[in-house]
Amino acid sequence: MSNSLREKLMGLGFKAPEPEPRRERPAHDGKAAGKDGKRGDGRRAPGKAGGPASGKRDHRGPGKAGDAASGRGKPRTGARAPRSQEEIDLAKAYAIRAQKEKQERIEAERLKQEEAARRRAAKAQVAELLKDKALNAADAEHARHFEYGGKIKRVYVTPDQLKALNAGELAVVQLDGRYLLVPVALADEVAALLPSLLALKVDPNAPAEEDPYADPRYQVPDDLVW
Repeated sequence: MSNSLREKLMGLGFKAPEPEPRRERPAHDGKAAGKDGKRGDGRRAPGKAGGPASGKRDHRGPGKAGDAASGRGKPRTGARAPRSQEEIDLAKAYAIRAQKEKQERIEAERLKQEEAARRRAAKAQVAELLKDKALNAADAEHARHFEYGGKIKRVYVTPDQLKALNAGELAVVQLDGRYLLVPVALADEVAALLPSLLALKVDPNAPAEEDPYADPRYQVPDDLVW
């Protein structure tokens, strides 16, 4: 229809016909692929995942996928590496030394207990030996000082006892905190049983400076605090 004829018709009240809607052409020759990746003919569309033509391959290599699933091929957490020979030898040395130290402690404790038992037995013998044999006088008024156990001690004697003590005829032994004046022969027996109980035994031939308290003229005031 020419433009002049269309204009005349439109002038008489006729409307121009509307164009027909355009139809879409179906893809792949009218066989569109569905949501599941399959075309109308039942075959899977090319390029979809999982299809034989997807072009993707597993590059993990044979056995790796199974190892990953089963946990093999990974280092175990907390697994201890095998010890070297040097570490084994060192552990053995420590064990031997620990055992030796333990035995030494046991032996030292055993000897200590034996010594304590021996001292108790010896002290009991000394007590029996000195029973009713001490020469300490109740009226003694002369203090004879001497050194014993790192401290200055004293025993009260008579003038005659002081002379005999300084001449080496008498001696002093300690028993349960008491200082007993005894004959020197008895003091030697005590020393044979337990030497630590011999408190004073004067050697008359020793120089005077070795025992400054041996001089009878040397008197220490009783009110002097040592």
